[in-house]
Amino acid sequence: MEFYSDDTGAHTDFKEKMTYGDYLQLELLLDSQKRLSDHHDEMLFIVIHQVSELWLKLMIHEIEAATEAIQKDEYQSAFKMLARVSKIQSQIIQSWDVLSTLTPAEYMEFRNFLGNASGFQSYQYRLVEFVLGYKTPHIVKIYEKNPTLHKRLKTAFEAPGLYDVSIQALSKQGFSINQHILNRNFFNKYEQDPTVEDAWLEVYRNKDTYWDLYQLAEKLVDIEDWFQQWRFRHMKTVERIIGHKTGTGGTSGVGYLKKVLDHYFFPELWEIRTKL
Repeated sequence: MEFYSDDTGAHTDFKEKMTYGDYLQLELLLDSQKRLSDHHDEMLFIVIHQVSELWLKLMIHEIEAATEAIQKDEYQSAFKMLARVSKIQSQIIQSWDVLSTLTPAEYMEFRNFLGNASGFQSYQYRLVEFVLGYKTPHIVKIYEKNPTLHKRLKTAFEAPGLYDVSIQALSKQGFSINQHILNRNFFNKYEQDPTVEDAWLEVYRNKDTYWDLYQLAEKLVDIEDWFQQWRFRHMKTVERIIGHKTGTGGTSGVGYLKKVLDHYFFPELWEIRTKL
């Protein structure tokens, strides 16, 4: 706890003099928007991306806690956290509407100042993928030269993700899940499995019996649904502003964003919709 000296020289607990700005460290936060150009709209670009990173930080915080809660069979706590994640996602999606007010001509006024900086380099976005259960090993290698980030990513990469513990929850409830799924190294990419699909089918066909698992499944679908909407708005915003140009980080831009629209974190939960 921090202390300060008042006019009498006595030490007083800092919280008694805590201000709004002190608590939120607003001086530091609001001094973090450093434009590299003189263009008016660069401020919009910086703020949107910084706000998105703050939301991603909260998403990771909530998903990791929900994962731990599911492992402890504390479903109601997990549901609250996962519902919050979906609300956060809705906020991030709306940020694309604000960024879309940036026209191609305006963006080109300061784009060269970005150098090789690209949203694809967001380590927090990759952390979100990892904590959901989608693992890509080459991402971890990218950050080997930064020990702090590398350790953070590697820890999440090797740990069970949200979908991994959800599948474990199916097994705990008596469903027969292939052992190679339950006992696999969690840094291996998850592959769709028929026993997992059969288990989710049974949950949906008997939702009153498996009410907690049914609610869990719907929370996962909510998150994936919002994630796909975020990806779509990202792709359309990029297309609106730079068309099909190569991204600042050398990526294929819109082409890559269109491709990942077909990726699913929780594939069996979407497959069963056709079979119910």
